[in-house]
Amino acid sequence: MINTAHPRNSSNSVKAHLVRSLANGSFISGQVLAQELNISRAAIAKHIKSLLAMGLDIYSVTGKGYKLATPLTLLDEKNIERSLRVPEQLLHTVNPHLLEVHSLIDSTNDHLMRLIPERMSQGRVCLAEYQSAGRGRRGRQWVSPFGSQIYLSMYWYLEQGLAGAMGLSLVTALAVSDAVKNYCDIQVELKWPNDIYLSGVKLAGILIDLEGQALEPSHSVIGIGLNVNMPTESAKSIDQQWTDLKSHTNITIDRDGLCAELISCLWERLLQHRESGLSEMLDEWHKYDIYLNKPVKLLTGERTTHGICRGINNQGALLLDVDGYVKAIYGGEVSLRGIE
Repeated sequence: MINTAHPRNSSNSVKAHLVRSLANGSFISGQVLAQELNISRAAIAKHIKSLLAMGLDIYSVTGKGYKLATPLTLLDEKNIERSLRVPEQLLHTVNPHLLEVHSLIDSTNDHLMRLIPERMSQGRVCLAEYQSAGRGRRGRQWVSPFGSQIYLSMYWYLEQGLAGAMGLSLVTALAVSDAVKNYCDIQVELKWPNDIYLSGVKLAGILIDLEGQALEPSHSVIGIGLNVNMPTESAKSIDQQWTDLKSHTNITIDRDGLCAELISCLWERLLQHRESGLSEMLDEWHKYDIYLNKPVKLLTGERTTHGICRGINNQGALLLDVDGYVKAIYGGEVSLRGIE
């Protein structure tokens, strides 16, 4: 584990302390919190207001203090580590730099990208309870309420250069599918190039950041945002249809266990991809492809192309059948939509 603590009086460290103090759902007085942090009660009130904006439901009662409406179970590094299945190929990377969990961060992807100048372990993971600047594809905001979802990023070294990144988002989507099936016994749907759907609406998204040259060893950071239990207030900020795992299962979802399963499945799929590319995974992808052999439209800037989705090829390109001619579409600034 990495000690990423901020100075005691920093804004993030104060908020993290407040969250830990409130997590069990009991009242705690503003005076006690102010004494613990050596700041004023007015400052405590200001930070509580910030936590409300992050999606935490906190209320205050005169004479009692502050209380979370519902107790909060925070991610625990040690619990996650105990449940990991570390592939033999990565055993040498299991060291104190394998996993880190943040209370608050700007973006898990951005954090690992900033660390690329260091020598990072293959498969290193960053998790966060909250992202202040979570990103989706094409620069869109990823709504990141505190302590209710999974925000995960993994570093993956590309020995063969950026060419080795082809299909990474599809490999990652299959790993998410594996993890949700293993943990919740729920089968998701896959949407090219980087989305996971459930019952026809978005459950999770993937963001791949790359650094390097086409033919030289390069770096990738693989980001996953998975909706587990979306707070009602936070949902109002989302501009597309969405769903979460809690809405589809009666089991109590332990985010530590789900994170461990997600990390383990992602390692396994990335190693499979490194050894044999996408070819061995095509049948699995097509089995769960939400648009396979269905009418779709491809949006590229202001241009719209209609056709039939014929799945993907072994380079991760979308196969779009336009009037009997199949074109390979290689990502970029494009969006795929179904046609009712």
